[in-house]
Amino acid sequence: MPSSDILIVGGGLAGLFCALKLAPRRVTVVAPAPLGAGASSAWAQGGIAAAIGEGDTPQKHMQDTLVAGAGICDRDVVLGMANEAGARIDDLLAYGVPFDKDDEGHLAQSREAAHGERRIVRVRGDMAGHAIMQALIARVRATPSIEVIEDRTVEDLITHHGRVIGVMLRDAEGRREKLAAGAIVLATGGIGHLYRVTTNPAESRGLGLAMAARAGAIIADAEFVQFHPTAIDIGRDPAPLATEALRGEGATLVNRDGVRFMQALHPDAELAPRDIVARGVFAELQAGRGAYLDARKHPGGRFTEAFPSVAQICLSAGLDPTHDLIPVCPAEHYHMGGVWTDARGRTSLGGLWAIGEVASTGVHGANRLASNSLLEAVVFAARVAEDLSARDEPQFDIAPVESFLRSRVPQSPLIAQPHIEERLRDTMTTHCGVLRDGAGLRRALGVIGALEQEARDQLIKNMCATALMVAAAALAREESRGGHFRTDFPHADPNQARRSRLTLREARRIASGL
Repeated sequence: MPSSDILIVGGGLAGLFCALKLAPRRVTVVAPAPLGAGASSAWAQGGIAAAIGEGDTPQKHMQDTLVAGAGICDRDVVLGMANEAGARIDDLLAYGVPFDKDDEGHLAQSREAAHGERRIVRVRGDMAGHAIMQALIARVRATPSIEVIEDRTVEDLITHHGRVIGVMLRDAEGRREKLAAGAIVLATGGIGHLYRVTTNPAESRGLGLAMAARAGAIIADAEFVQFHPTAIDIGRDPAPLATEALRGEGATLVNRDGVRFMQALHPDAELAPRDIVARGVFAELQAGRGAYLDARKHPGGRFTEAFPSVAQICLSAGLDPTHDLIPVCPAEHYHMGGVWTDARGRTSLGGLWAIGEVASTGVHGANRLASNSLLEAVVFAARVAEDLSARDEPQFDIAPVESFLRSRVPQSPLIAQPHIEERLRDTMTTHCGVLRDGAGLRRALGVIGALEQEARDQLIKNMCATALMVAAAALAREESRGGHFRTDFPHADPNQARRSRLTLREARRIASGL
Protein backbone atom coordinates (compact mmCIF):
# COMPACT_ATOMS: atom_id res chain seq x y z
CA MET A 1 0.00 0.00 0.00
CA PRO A 2 2.55 2.63 -1.03
CA SER A 3 0.19 5.49 -1.92
CA SER A 4 -3.37 6.59 -2.56
CA ASP A 5 -4.83 9.47 -4.55
CA ILE A 6 -7.36 10.28 -1.82
CA LEU A 7 -7.27 8.69 1.63
CA ILE A 8 -10.30 8.85 3.93
CA VAL A 9 -9.53 8.06 7.57
CA GLY A 10 -12.68 6.68 9.20
CA GLY A 11 -15.47 4.32 8.22
CA GLY A 12 -18.51 6.13 9.61
CA LEU A 13 -21.26 8.00 7.82
CA ALA A 14 -19.15 11.02 6.80
CA GLY A 15 -16.27 8.94 5.45
CA LEU A 16 -18.37 6.47 3.48
CA PHE A 17 -20.67 9.14 2.05
CA CYS A 18 -17.64 11.14 0.90
CA ALA A 19 -16.12 8.05 -0.75
CA LEU A 20 -19.36 7.36 -2.62
CA LYS A 21 -19.68 10.95 -3.78
CA LEU A 22 -16.10 10.81 -5.09
CA ALA A 23 -16.75 7.75 -7.28
CA PRO A 24 -15.41 6.87 -9.80
CA ARG A 25 -12.27 8.57 -8.51
CA ARG A 26 -9.93 6.16 -6.74
CA VAL A 27 -10.32 6.37 -2.96
CA THR A 28 -8.91 4.41 -0.04
CA VAL A 29 -10.90 4.20 3.21
CA VAL A 30 -9.03 3.18 6.37
CA ALA A 31 -11.14 2.11 9.37
CA PRO A 32 -10.05 0.92 12.84
CA ALA A 33 -12.75 -1.78 12.87
CA PRO A 34 -14.96 -3.53 10.32
CA LEU A 35 -17.10 -0.95 8.55
CA GLY A 36 -19.89 0.25 10.80
CA ALA A 37 -18.64 -1.52 13.93
CA GLY A 38 -16.73 1.42 15.37
CA ALA A 39 -18.85 4.26 13.99
CA SER A 40 -20.97 6.33 16.35
CA SER A 41 -23.18 7.27 13.38
CA ALA A 42 -24.38 3.64 13.30
CA TRP A 43 -25.71 4.13 16.83
CA ALA A 44 -27.68 7.30 16.08
CA GLN A 45 -31.28 6.76 17.09
CA GLY A 46 -32.95 10.05 16.22
CA GLY A 47 -32.45 10.59 12.52
CA ILE A 48 -31.58 13.41 10.17
CA ALA A 49 -32.96 16.93 10.44
CA ALA A 50 -34.27 18.27 7.13
CA ALA A 51 -36.76 21.08 6.52
CA ILE A 52 -38.69 19.32 3.78
CA GLY A 53 -42.15 19.11 5.35
CA GLU A 54 -45.15 21.28 4.58
CA GLY A 55 -44.84 24.66 6.30
CA ASP A 56 -41.19 24.16 7.21
CA THR A 57 -38.31 26.08 5.61
CA PRO A 58 -34.51 26.09 5.71
CA GLN A 59 -34.74 29.51 7.34
CA LYS A 60 -36.78 28.05 10.22
CA HIS A 61 -34.28 25.20 10.54
CA MET A 62 -31.45 27.73 10.57
CA GLN A 63 -33.13 29.77 13.30
CA ASP A 64 -33.61 26.75 15.56
CA THR A 65 -29.97 25.81 15.02
CA LEU A 66 -28.78 29.32 15.87
CA VAL A 67 -30.82 29.39 19.08
CA ALA A 68 -29.44 26.02 20.21
CA GLY A 69 -25.91 27.12 19.27
CA ALA A 70 -26.08 29.93 21.86
CA GLY A 71 -24.82 32.78 19.73
CA ILE A 72 -21.67 31.46 18.09
CA CYS A 73 -22.87 29.47 15.06
CA ASP A 74 -21.73 30.63 11.62
CA ARG A 75 -25.06 31.83 10.22
CA ASP A 76 -24.12 31.46 6.55
CA VAL A 77 -22.77 27.94 7.05
CA VAL A 78 -25.91 26.89 8.95
CA LEU A 79 -28.24 28.24 6.25
CA GLY A 80 -26.18 26.56 3.55
CA MET A 81 -26.46 23.24 5.34
CA ALA A 82 -30.22 23.61 5.81
CA ASN A 83 -30.65 24.47 2.12
CA GLU A 84 -28.76 21.35 1.06
CA ALA A 85 -30.65 18.97 3.35
CA GLY A 86 -33.25 17.90 0.79
CA ALA A 87 -30.63 16.99 -1.81
CA ARG A 88 -28.67 14.90 0.68
CA ILE A 89 -31.83 13.05 1.77
CA ASP A 90 -32.42 12.29 -1.92
CA ASP A 91 -28.86 10.93 -2.14
CA LEU A 92 -29.44 8.64 0.82
CA LEU A 93 -32.71 7.40 -0.67
CA ALA A 94 -30.84 6.64 -3.89
CA TYR A 95 -28.25 4.70 -1.88
CA GLY A 96 -31.06 2.54 -0.51
CA VAL A 97 -31.78 4.02 2.92
CA PRO A 98 -35.34 2.93 3.88
CA PHE A 99 -36.62 6.11 5.54
CA ASP A 100 -40.05 5.87 7.18
CA LYS A 101 -42.95 6.98 4.99
CA ASP A 102 -46.59 7.73 5.65
CA ASP A 103 -49.58 6.04 4.01
CA GLU A 104 -49.32 8.39 1.04
CA GLY A 105 -45.67 7.60 0.43
CA HIS A 106 -44.26 10.85 1.81
CA LEU A 107 -41.32 10.85 4.19
CA ALA A 108 -42.59 10.68 7.78
CA GLN A 109 -41.07 13.27 10.10
CA SER A 110 -40.97 13.59 13.88
CA ARG A 111 -40.04 16.40 16.25
CA GLU A 112 -37.11 16.52 18.66
CA ALA A 113 -36.03 18.93 21.38
CA ALA A 114 -35.50 22.59 20.39
CA HIS A 115 -36.93 22.04 16.90
CA GLY A 116 -39.92 24.22 16.11
CA GLU A 117 -41.20 21.81 13.47
CA ARG A 118 -41.49 18.10 12.82
CA ARG A 119 -38.42 17.73 10.60
CA ILE A 120 -36.59 14.57 11.72
CA VAL A 121 -36.44 11.89 9.04
CA ARG A 122 -36.17 8.47 10.68
CA VAL A 123 -36.02 4.73 10.04
CA ARG A 124 -38.28 2.42 12.05
CA GLY A 125 -38.54 5.01 14.79
CA ASP A 126 -35.07 4.80 16.37
CA MET A 127 -32.93 2.85 13.90
CA ALA A 128 -31.83 5.58 11.48
CA GLY A 129 -28.11 5.37 12.14
CA HIS A 130 -27.95 1.59 11.77
CA ALA A 131 -30.10 1.56 8.63
CA ILE A 132 -28.16 4.37 6.96
CA MET A 133 -24.83 2.72 7.68
CA GLN A 134 -25.96 -0.68 6.42
CA ALA A 135 -27.13 0.86 3.15
CA LEU A 136 -23.92 2.82 2.65
CA ILE A 137 -21.67 -0.10 3.58
CA ALA A 138 -23.38 -2.27 0.98
CA ARG A 139 -22.98 0.47 -1.63
CA VAL A 140 -19.31 1.05 -0.75
CA ARG A 141 -18.46 -2.63 -0.99
CA ALA A 142 -20.07 -2.73 -4.44
CA THR A 143 -18.13 0.31 -5.73
CA PRO A 144 -14.91 -0.74 -7.55
CA SER A 145 -13.18 2.64 -7.11
CA ILE A 146 -13.26 2.37 -3.29
CA GLU A 147 -10.60 0.30 -1.54
CA VAL A 148 -11.37 -0.45 2.11
CA ILE A 149 -8.63 -1.23 4.64
CA GLU A 150 -10.21 -2.43 7.88
CA ASP A 151 -8.76 -3.07 11.34
CA ARG A 152 -6.03 -0.47 10.89
CA THR A 153 -5.67 2.54 13.19
CA VAL A 154 -4.12 5.73 11.89
CA GLU A 155 -1.95 7.01 14.74
CA ASP A 156 -0.08 9.89 13.14
CA LEU A 157 -0.10 12.33 10.22
CA ILE A 158 3.12 12.87 8.28
CA THR A 159 3.82 16.42 7.13
CA HIS A 160 6.40 18.10 4.93
CA HIS A 161 6.74 21.90 4.90
CA GLY A 162 3.29 22.32 6.46
CA ARG A 163 1.49 19.94 4.10
CA VAL A 164 0.07 16.57 5.12
CA ILE A 165 1.49 13.93 2.79
CA GLY A 166 0.73 10.64 4.49
CA VAL A 167 -0.22 8.67 7.58
CA MET A 168 1.22 6.05 9.87
CA LEU A 169 -0.99 2.97 10.22
CA ARG A 170 -0.93 0.34 12.94
CA ASP A 171 -2.63 -3.03 13.15
CA ALA A 172 -3.93 -4.81 16.25
CA GLU A 173 -0.53 -6.45 16.88
CA GLY A 174 1.30 -3.13 16.79
CA ARG A 175 2.87 -3.54 13.33
CA ARG A 176 3.26 -0.18 11.61
CA GLU A 177 3.25 0.82 7.95
CA LYS A 178 3.12 4.06 5.97
CA LEU A 179 0.64 5.22 3.40
CA ALA A 180 1.19 8.33 1.31
CA ALA A 181 -1.73 10.26 -0.16
CA GLY A 182 -2.33 13.28 -2.35
CA ALA A 183 -5.27 14.33 -0.18
CA ILE A 184 -6.30 13.12 3.26
CA VAL A 185 -9.83 13.43 4.67
CA LEU A 186 -10.20 12.99 8.43
CA ALA A 187 -13.52 11.39 9.39
CA THR A 188 -12.46 9.83 12.68
CA GLY A 189 -15.41 10.76 14.90
CA GLY A 190 -15.58 12.26 18.36
CA ILE A 191 -14.06 12.14 21.83
CA GLY A 192 -16.58 10.11 23.85
CA HIS A 193 -14.17 7.67 25.47
CA LEU A 194 -12.21 10.45 27.07
CA TYR A 195 -15.12 10.36 29.55
CA ARG A 196 -16.19 7.74 32.05
CA VAL A 197 -19.81 7.70 30.82
CA THR A 198 -20.43 8.07 27.10
CA THR A 199 -22.88 6.89 24.46
CA ASN A 200 -20.09 6.50 21.88
CA PRO A 201 -18.22 3.37 20.76
CA ALA A 202 -14.72 2.68 22.08
CA GLU A 203 -13.16 3.95 18.85
CA SER A 204 -14.31 7.51 19.66
CA ARG A 205 -11.17 8.57 21.50
CA GLY A 206 -10.32 11.91 19.91
CA LEU A 207 -7.45 10.46 17.89
CA GLY A 208 -8.13 12.44 14.70
CA LEU A 209 -8.29 15.73 16.56
CA ALA A 210 -5.01 14.96 18.32
CA MET A 211 -3.20 13.95 15.14
CA ALA A 212 -4.29 17.14 13.39
CA ALA A 213 -3.36 19.26 16.42
CA ARG A 214 0.07 17.64 16.71
CA ALA A 215 0.63 18.37 13.01
CA GLY A 216 -0.11 22.06 13.70
CA ALA A 217 -3.77 22.37 12.69
CA ILE A 218 -6.08 24.92 14.30
CA ILE A 219 -8.67 23.41 16.64
CA ALA A 220 -11.94 25.30 17.11
CA ASP A 221 -14.51 25.28 19.94
CA ALA A 222 -12.81 22.41 21.80
CA GLU A 223 -14.47 23.41 25.10
CA PHE A 224 -18.00 22.68 23.87
CA VAL A 225 -18.95 19.12 24.76
CA GLN A 226 -22.55 17.95 24.62
CA PHE A 227 -23.85 15.56 27.28
CA HIS A 228 -26.96 13.65 26.34
CA PRO A 229 -29.36 13.90 29.28
CA THR A 230 -30.96 10.47 28.91
CA ALA A 231 -28.33 7.76 28.71
CA ILE A 232 -29.87 4.64 30.23
CA ASP A 233 -28.17 4.21 33.60
CA ILE A 234 -27.66 0.45 33.80
CA GLY A 235 -23.88 0.34 34.28
CA ARG A 236 -22.84 -0.41 30.70
CA ASP A 237 -19.88 1.07 28.80
CA PRO A 238 -20.77 2.58 26.42
CA ALA A 239 -24.02 3.69 28.01
CA PRO A 240 -27.06 2.86 25.85
CA LEU A 241 -29.14 5.81 24.75
CA ALA A 242 -32.80 6.64 25.26
CA THR A 243 -33.37 8.74 22.16
CA GLU A 244 -34.60 12.30 22.46
CA ALA A 245 -37.46 11.35 20.18
CA LEU A 246 -39.07 9.64 23.18
CA ARG A 247 -39.49 13.02 24.83
CA GLY A 248 -40.70 14.36 21.52
CA GLU A 249 -43.46 11.76 21.70
CA GLY A 250 -44.46 12.82 25.22
CA ALA A 251 -42.22 10.91 27.64
CA THR A 252 -41.37 12.97 30.74
CA LEU A 253 -38.49 13.23 33.19
CA VAL A 254 -39.26 12.55 36.84
CA ASN A 255 -37.35 11.95 40.05
CA ARG A 256 -37.73 9.01 42.40
CA ASP A 257 -40.89 10.57 43.88
CA GLY A 258 -42.49 10.89 40.44
CA VAL A 259 -42.09 14.69 40.36
CA ARG A 260 -41.38 16.30 36.99
CA PHE A 261 -38.40 18.59 37.50
CA MET A 262 -37.79 20.16 34.08
CA GLN A 263 -40.93 22.30 34.16
CA ALA A 264 -39.33 24.54 36.78
CA LEU A 265 -36.12 24.91 34.78
CA HIS A 266 -37.27 25.87 31.26
CA PRO A 267 -40.53 26.77 29.47
CA ASP A 268 -40.01 23.85 27.08
CA ALA A 269 -39.51 21.43 29.99
CA GLU A 270 -38.27 18.07 28.62
CA LEU A 271 -37.85 19.58 25.15
CA ALA A 272 -35.43 22.29 26.29
CA PRO A 273 -31.94 22.34 24.73
CA ARG A 274 -29.83 19.37 25.70
CA ASP A 275 -27.37 21.23 27.92
CA ILE A 276 -30.21 22.54 30.11
CA VAL A 277 -31.87 19.13 30.36
CA ALA A 278 -28.50 17.48 31.11
CA ARG A 279 -27.87 19.90 33.99
CA GLY A 280 -31.39 19.28 35.28
CA VAL A 281 -30.86 15.52 35.31
CA PHE A 282 -27.39 15.96 36.85
CA ALA A 283 -28.82 18.12 39.65
CA GLU A 284 -31.41 15.48 40.58
CA LEU A 285 -28.73 12.80 40.70
CA GLN A 286 -26.40 14.99 42.76
CA ALA A 287 -29.25 15.67 45.21
CA GLY A 288 -29.87 11.94 45.59
CA ARG A 289 -33.40 12.11 44.17
CA GLY A 290 -32.64 10.02 41.10
CA ALA A 291 -33.67 10.74 37.52
CA TYR A 292 -35.98 8.64 35.35
CA LEU A 293 -37.64 8.72 31.96
CA ASP A 294 -41.36 8.03 32.28
CA ALA A 295 -42.69 6.61 29.03
CA ARG A 296 -45.53 4.62 30.53
CA LYS A 297 -48.25 6.83 29.04
CA HIS A 298 -46.42 8.28 26.06
CA PRO A 299 -45.62 6.37 23.94
CA GLY A 300 -46.95 3.73 26.38
CA GLY A 301 -48.18 0.61 24.60
CA ARG A 302 -46.62 1.78 21.33
CA PHE A 303 -43.13 1.80 22.84
CA THR A 304 -41.83 -1.50 21.43
CA GLU A 305 -43.14 -0.81 17.96
CA ALA A 306 -42.10 2.86 17.86
CA PHE A 307 -38.70 2.50 19.56
CA PRO A 308 -37.54 -1.11 19.13
CA SER A 309 -33.86 -0.47 19.90
CA VAL A 310 -34.55 1.26 23.21
CA ALA A 311 -37.16 -1.35 24.11
CA GLN A 312 -34.67 -4.15 23.53
CA ILE A 313 -32.06 -2.44 25.70
CA CYS A 314 -34.54 -1.94 28.53
CA LEU A 315 -35.81 -5.52 28.37
CA SER A 316 -32.23 -6.85 28.42
CA ALA A 317 -31.75 -4.98 31.73
CA GLY A 318 -34.96 -6.33 33.23
CA LEU A 319 -36.98 -3.17 32.59
CA ASP A 320 -40.36 -3.03 30.88
CA PRO A 321 -40.69 0.56 29.63
CA THR A 322 -44.46 0.27 29.37
CA HIS A 323 -44.65 -0.33 33.15
CA ASP A 324 -41.28 0.72 34.65
CA LEU A 325 -39.45 4.01 34.95
CA ILE A 326 -36.17 4.07 33.00
CA PRO A 327 -33.16 5.29 35.06
CA VAL A 328 -31.15 7.90 33.17
CA CYS A 329 -27.98 9.97 33.58
CA PRO A 330 -26.05 12.49 31.46
CA ALA A 331 -23.38 10.97 29.19
CA GLU A 332 -20.85 12.47 26.81
CA HIS A 333 -22.59 12.33 23.47
CA TYR A 334 -21.14 14.76 20.95
CA HIS A 335 -18.22 17.15 20.58
CA MET A 336 -19.16 20.45 18.95
CA GLY A 337 -15.47 21.31 18.71
CA GLY A 338 -12.90 19.78 16.43
CA VAL A 339 -10.46 20.50 13.65
CA TRP A 340 -11.31 23.92 12.23
CA THR A 341 -12.52 23.85 8.62
CA ASP A 342 -13.83 26.33 6.13
CA ALA A 343 -17.15 25.90 4.32
CA ARG A 344 -15.59 23.32 1.97
CA GLY A 345 -14.09 21.17 4.70
CA ARG A 346 -10.53 22.43 4.26
CA THR A 347 -8.42 22.57 7.41
CA SER A 348 -5.61 25.04 8.13
CA LEU A 349 -3.09 22.47 6.81
CA GLY A 350 -2.52 21.84 3.12
CA GLY A 351 -3.56 18.38 1.98
CA LEU A 352 -5.94 17.83 4.91
CA TRP A 353 -9.74 18.01 4.99
CA ALA A 354 -12.03 17.08 7.91
CA ILE A 355 -15.68 16.02 8.06
CA GLY A 356 -18.11 14.67 10.63
CA GLU A 357 -17.66 14.97 14.36
CA VAL A 358 -13.89 15.42 14.18
CA ALA A 359 -14.46 18.71 12.32
CA SER A 360 -15.64 22.07 13.60
CA THR A 361 -17.47 23.76 10.73
CA GLY A 362 -19.34 26.48 12.61
CA VAL A 363 -22.68 24.69 12.29
CA HIS A 364 -23.17 23.60 15.90
CA GLY A 365 -21.87 26.57 17.86
CA ALA A 366 -21.91 25.97 21.61
CA ASN A 367 -24.58 23.28 21.55
CA ARG A 368 -25.62 20.95 18.73
CA LEU A 369 -29.27 20.90 17.75
CA ALA A 370 -30.67 17.37 17.81
CA SER A 371 -30.23 15.37 14.58
CA ASN A 372 -28.08 18.03 12.92
CA SER A 373 -24.99 15.84 13.25
CA LEU A 374 -25.94 13.29 10.60
CA LEU A 375 -27.06 16.10 8.32
CA GLU A 376 -23.79 17.99 8.78
CA ALA A 377 -21.85 14.77 8.09
CA VAL A 378 -23.44 14.17 4.68
CA VAL A 379 -23.56 17.84 3.66
CA PHE A 380 -19.86 18.42 4.31
CA ALA A 381 -18.87 15.00 2.98
CA ALA A 382 -20.51 16.00 -0.31
CA ARG A 383 -18.80 19.40 -0.23
CA VAL A 384 -15.37 17.86 0.34
CA ALA A 385 -15.98 15.40 -2.49
CA GLU A 386 -16.94 18.27 -4.75
CA ASP A 387 -13.90 20.29 -3.68
CA LEU A 388 -11.54 17.38 -4.38
CA SER A 389 -13.26 16.49 -7.66
CA ALA A 390 -12.95 20.07 -8.91
CA ARG A 391 -9.17 19.91 -8.57
CA ASP A 392 -6.66 18.25 -10.83
CA GLU A 393 -4.69 15.36 -9.40
CA PRO A 394 -3.31 16.60 -6.06
CA GLN A 395 -0.13 18.58 -6.68
CA PHE A 396 2.85 18.29 -4.36
CA ASP A 397 6.57 17.62 -4.51
CA ILE A 398 6.92 13.85 -4.95
CA ALA A 399 10.51 13.77 -3.64
CA PRO A 400 9.69 13.95 0.08
CA VAL A 401 6.93 11.39 -0.42
CA GLU A 402 9.32 8.92 -2.05
CA SER A 403 11.79 9.57 0.74
CA PHE A 404 9.01 9.14 3.29
CA LEU A 405 8.05 5.79 1.80
CA ARG A 406 11.65 4.56 1.75
CA SER A 407 12.44 5.62 5.30
CA ARG A 408 12.32 3.03 8.02
CA VAL A 409 9.02 2.53 9.81
CA PRO A 410 9.59 2.52 13.59
CA GLN A 411 8.34 -0.71 15.09
CA SER A 412 7.49 -1.16 18.74
CA PRO A 413 5.18 -3.53 20.62
CA LEU A 414 1.85 -2.35 21.99
CA ILE A 415 2.33 -1.11 25.53
CA ALA A 416 -0.65 -1.79 27.77
CA GLN A 417 -1.18 1.06 30.23
CA PRO A 418 -4.91 0.80 31.02
CA HIS A 419 -4.50 2.74 34.26
CA ILE A 420 -3.61 5.87 32.27
CA GLU A 421 -6.72 5.70 30.14
CA GLU A 422 -8.90 5.01 33.19
CA ARG A 423 -7.48 7.92 35.16
CA LEU A 424 -7.83 10.18 32.12
CA ARG A 425 -11.53 9.26 31.78
CA ASP A 426 -12.14 9.86 35.48
CA THR A 427 -10.34 13.22 35.35
CA MET A 428 -12.31 14.44 32.32
CA THR A 429 -15.62 13.37 33.86
CA THR A 430 -14.89 15.03 37.20
CA HIS A 431 -13.39 18.30 35.98
CA CYS A 432 -14.43 18.75 32.31
CA GLY A 433 -17.94 17.35 32.50
CA VAL A 434 -21.46 18.74 32.82
CA LEU A 435 -20.26 21.32 35.38
CA ARG A 436 -16.79 22.92 35.43
CA ASP A 437 -14.83 25.49 37.40
CA GLY A 438 -11.40 27.08 37.16
CA ALA A 439 -9.85 25.15 40.04
CA GLY A 440 -11.02 21.82 38.65
CA LEU A 441 -9.85 22.61 35.13
CA ARG A 442 -6.41 23.57 36.42
CA ARG A 443 -6.24 20.27 38.32
CA ALA A 444 -7.29 18.45 35.16
CA LEU A 445 -4.55 20.09 33.11
CA GLY A 446 -1.97 19.07 35.68
CA VAL A 447 -3.13 15.46 35.69
CA ILE A 448 -3.39 15.27 31.90
CA GLY A 449 0.15 16.60 31.50
CA ALA A 450 1.51 14.02 33.92
CA LEU A 451 -0.40 11.20 32.19
CA GLU A 452 0.89 12.29 28.79
CA GLN A 453 4.46 12.15 30.09
CA GLU A 454 3.86 8.69 31.53
CA ALA A 455 2.23 7.32 28.37
CA ARG A 456 4.38 5.10 26.16
CA ASP A 457 1.78 4.24 23.54
CA GLN A 458 1.08 6.76 20.76
CA LEU A 459 -2.69 6.19 20.88
CA ILE A 460 -2.81 7.06 24.58
CA LYS A 461 -0.60 10.08 23.94
CA ASN A 462 -3.14 11.17 21.33
CA MET A 463 -5.98 10.80 23.83
CA CYS A 464 -4.06 12.96 26.30
CA ALA A 465 -3.41 15.61 23.66
CA THR A 466 -7.12 15.89 22.84
CA ALA A 467 -8.03 16.02 26.53
CA LEU A 468 -5.48 18.82 26.96
CA MET A 469 -7.11 20.80 24.15
CA VAL A 470 -10.58 20.45 25.71
CA ALA A 471 -9.46 21.40 29.22
CA ALA A 472 -7.30 24.34 28.08
CA ALA A 473 -10.09 25.77 25.92
CA ALA A 474 -12.55 25.33 28.82
CA LEU A 475 -10.21 27.15 31.20
CA ALA A 476 -9.75 30.00 28.73
CA ARG A 477 -13.50 30.56 28.27
CA GLU A 478 -14.54 32.33 31.48
CA GLU A 479 -18.29 32.24 30.93
CA SER A 480 -21.10 29.70 30.55
CA ARG A 481 -22.46 29.06 27.07
CA GLY A 482 -24.21 26.04 25.58
CA GLY A 483 -22.48 22.79 26.49
CA HIS A 484 -19.78 24.64 28.47
CA PHE A 485 -20.96 25.55 31.98
CA ARG A 486 -18.60 27.19 34.47
CA THR A 487 -19.99 27.34 38.01
CA ASP A 488 -17.52 30.15 38.76
CA PHE A 489 -18.74 32.07 35.67
CA PRO A 490 -22.39 30.94 35.49
CA HIS A 491 -23.60 33.54 32.97
CA ALA A 492 -22.94 34.16 29.30
CA ASP A 493 -20.65 37.08 28.53
CA PRO A 494 -21.65 38.99 25.36
CA ASN A 495 -18.00 39.91 24.85
CA GLN A 496 -17.18 36.21 24.47
CA ALA A 497 -19.91 35.43 21.93
CA ARG A 498 -17.43 34.10 19.41
CA ARG A 499 -15.88 30.81 18.41
CA SER A 500 -12.56 29.81 19.97
CA ARG A 501 -9.47 28.84 18.02
CA LEU A 502 -6.49 27.15 19.60
CA THR A 503 -3.35 25.28 18.54
CA LEU A 504 -1.75 22.53 20.58
CA ARG A 505 1.22 24.81 21.23
CA GLU A 506 -1.12 27.47 22.65
CA ALA A 507 -2.93 24.87 24.76
CA ARG A 508 0.38 23.72 26.23
CA ARG A 509 1.20 27.35 26.98
CA ILE A 510 -2.08 27.69 28.90
CA ALA A 511 -1.30 24.50 30.84
CA SER A 512 2.29 25.54 31.60
CA GLY A 513 1.11 28.86 33.03
CA LEU A 514 -0.72 27.23 35.93
